[in-house]
Amino acid sequence: MNKPFLKWAGGKAKLAERISATLPKARVLVEPFVGAGSVFLNTDYEHYILSDINPDLINTFTQLQQQPMAFVKDASALFVAANNTDAAFRQLKQRFNTTADLYEKAMLFVYLNRHCFNGLCRYNKSGQFNVAFGKYKAPYFPTAELLCFADKLSRAELHCRGFEKAFSNLPSDSVVYCDPPYVPVSSTANFTAYSEEGFGLVEQRYLAHLAHKCKVPVVISNHDTGLTRALYQGAEFQSFEVQRSISQDTENRGKALELLAAFQPQEQAA
Repeated sequence: MNKPFLKWAGGKAKLAERISATLPKARVLVEPFVGAGSVFLNTDYEHYILSDINPDLINTFTQLQQQPMAFVKDASALFVAANNTDAAFRQLKQRFNTTADLYEKAMLFVYLNRHCFNGLCRYNKSGQFNVAFGKYKAPYFPTAELLCFADKLSRAELHCRGFEKAFSNLPSDSVVYCDPPYVPVSSTANFTAYSEEGFGLVEQRYLAHLAHKCKVPVVISNHDTGLTRALYQGAEFQSFEVQRSISQDTENRGKALELLAAFQPQEQAA
C-alpha cells in the first residue's frame, strides 16, 4: 500500500483498499476533498481530477508536481535538528504565515505537517496556521512517499475550489469519491477546521443533494449515524468499525462506525 507524505486528520490510508474496492470502474476519478490523497495513491485510474478548498494543500501538490526532485531536496533541508525546537518551529510557522513565495510556502507546509502536534492542519479566523509544536524526537522526512506521490501526479489535474464546483462539468466516464469533514459523533468531536470556512450541516446537506442528482457514480465516506443515513437515503450502504486516530482525548480514541454510501447515476436510479 502506498502511504501519503502528509499526516492528515481523517486520512484514509488504512481504508484505501476497502474504498478502492467500492469505487466503480471508470476512466477518471474525481476527488472534491482530496486531503492527503490516500485513495488517489491506491487506485489505478487513467486520469484524476483532485480538488480541495485548502490552498496550502493544493499549492504543495502543485509545487511537487512541477519540480519534484528540487522540491524534495529543498524541503528535506528543513528537517534538521536545529529546526526541531519550539523556538524554531514558531519562527518557521510565522514565516509560513507571512511569505508570498509559493514554493517556500509549500516546503514549509511539509515541515509544519511533520513537526506540529498530531500532524493537524488547523487555521485561526485570520487564516493563519496555528497548530502547536509536536515535540517529536526526530520527525520523519518522507522522501519515498513524496517521490511516489509526484510520480502519480503525472496523471492528475489539481484545483483549489469548493466541493460544489468540483461537481460541475464532470466527465461522463468518471466516478466521484467524497471524503468530507465528518459529522460529529459527540458534542466534543466537531473538528472541521481544515480550512477557514469550516463544514457544517448546511454543507453536509448540499453535498448529499449533489450526490443524489449526479449523473455519474458517487461514493461518500462519513460516520455512520442516523443523520448520515437520512442524508444519504437511497444509496447503498457499507458499515464497519474503524479506529479513531486523531483526538486530543486519548481515552476517546476507540472504535467508531464508518459508513460508505454508494450512489448510482441519476439516470440509472430506480
